[in-house]
Amino acid sequence: MPRPFKCRRVCGLPRAAYFKPAGIPVFALEQVNLTVDEFEAIRLADLEGLYQEEASKRMNISRQTFGNIIESAHKKIADAIVNAKVLKIEGGAVQMMQRYFLCPDCTNEWVIPYDTGGPVECPKCQGKNIREALQDHGWAGGGGPGKGRGMCRRGRI
Repeated sequence: MPRPFKCRRVCGLPRAAYFKPAGIPVFALEQVNLTVDEFEAIRLADLEGLYQEEASKRMNISRQTFGNIIESAHKKIADAIVNAKVLKIEGGAVQMMQRYFLCPDCTNEWVIPYDTGGPVECPKCQGKNIREALQDHGWAGGGGPGKGRGMCRRGRI
């Protein structure tokens, strides 16, 4: 029996969804699709310089799965660069990281995506006395094994 599928945790979506060679129209190029979890693996391993063990923990997957994802991502990126193809980043089964905030003045609690920075004021009372909530587990639906799976997005993102 195959192992149950686990969503891959990601900090955010890429700032650009397409990369292409300069001077060639998109319609004249072949396309390579890089999933959001492959993008996150590249970010963690190659940009942040994390070892596969630490990066796999951040993404909530096994080290072997991380190794498979990063290998696939490297091949796709190399194909796009060497063969002058469009690189499109979308899709994959991912779970977006979130942060929890609390306004002690009105006891309002709310959640924002991880990569959007902190709030300036409370959305309810517009107060400036904002605290990061202690129950913040860092991940959408957080809290441990099996929790938050309903937050997993499959397909296009």
